[in-house]
Amino acid sequence: MNEDFLRLPVGPVALKMGVSVGIGMLIGLEREWSNKDIGIRTFAVIALMGMLASVLGPNFVIAALVGVLVLIVITNTRSMLVNRTLEITTSTVLILNYILGVLVGLGHIFTPVAGAIITTMLLAWKTELNKFAGGLKPSEIRSAILLGLIGFVIYPLLPNKYIDPWELLNLSDAWISVIAIAGIGFVNYVLLRAFSTQGLYLGAVFGGLVNSSATVAELSDRAQSSGMKSSISILCLLTTIAMFVRNLVLATFFSPDTLAATLLPLLAMSGVAGFWIWKDLRKNHVTPAAAMPPALNLSSPVSVPKVARFALLFILIQVGGTLLTRLLGSYGILATGVFGGLVSSASTTAAAATMAMHGKITPSLAGSAIVLTSLSSAAINLPIVWRTIHDKTMVKRLTIEMVSILLVGVLAVVADRIFMISELFVNK
Repeated sequence: MNEDFLRLPVGPVALKMGVSVGIGMLIGLEREWSNKDIGIRTFAVIALMGMLASVLGPNFVIAALVGVLVLIVITNTRSMLVNRTLEITTSTVLILNYILGVLVGLGHIFTPVAGAIITTMLLAWKTELNKFAGGLKPSEIRSAILLGLIGFVIYPLLPNKYIDPWELLNLSDAWISVIAIAGIGFVNYVLLRAFSTQGLYLGAVFGGLVNSSATVAELSDRAQSSGMKSSISILCLLTTIAMFVRNLVLATFFSPDTLAATLLPLLAMSGVAGFWIWKDLRKNHVTPAAAMPPALNLSSPVSVPKVARFALLFILIQVGGTLLTRLLGSYGILATGVFGGLVSSASTTAAAATMAMHGKITPSLAGSAIVLTSLSSAAINLPIVWRTIHDKTMVKRLTIEMVSILLVGVLAVVADRIFMISELFVNK
């Protein structure tokens, strides 16, 4: 027995008792709502028992745990005799509840409280989680596993240094870019699957965060076949804004200093796009709620071929950008931004920001390259619409709108390179 327990001040012990009882009541309340035999009082008592046992000493923790296990055996035996079922979830949560009480007794507050909240959420969302799990495709499950593999297994094994004498290739940099791009794409793919039925415009936003060109291609085809050609300009502009936001997040993640050169141009272009969206909405007299519910057939952004493609593109863009920069100076990385955006603006953004992170180029130059790659990615969407939409008036209107956005971005980059505006912010 822990003799110090006899001399503990009243205040800390009272706090531990209150927290442990609160944890047990929170979890037990959900079990009570679910009409389980073990409810709020039992869970509160067991959490309190765990707290007191940990204060008294390790032997009491083990003895109390045996008591909890005996209670679980009795409960499941009764459930088998009466209902022919086992209370697996309740039994597991009961053990977890006891452990949380022990943690409280050891002096932890955040961990047991957070654990109780998360546990209650998982229990309360049983229907939603079952529905979500039942609707998963095998490819989506494989994507989640692969994302964990590349992030938590492969990445720690890679050397964080250049592996060649010319300092062109850093495997760790290449892989972290893959993780970032695939992670953002996967999260937004999940959001797209969850919320795309709310409207075609919402699908355009989430799709643009995953893959802007693929989204524009599919939305154009749907708009043409469904007689919603008047909405294609709005959909394309929403997708473009989403792509701008994704690239801004990626750039800031790898090199926060690039924000000085990317924020204002991307905001300006997004503002122009927002103005055209507002004007088109007024002209067409439509609202997002009126749009047909989509079912965008975007493939999951995490697969072995896509991971390999992300990594290869990043390496090619980074190596090519480094060589062009050494050969042509700032014009080399700007040219890399333009041509890289035609292939993958996300990979190009990550490559430029990584070069700035290692001091190969200035953050302002990397920011300009990121703006240009975003422009290039937006421009490539125009031929997709031209090929799909057979309404010359609509195509002409969208072309004018996109060209105005591109001009704003180009002028912003030119002004920044001439007057070095972003350099001033970075140097401060």
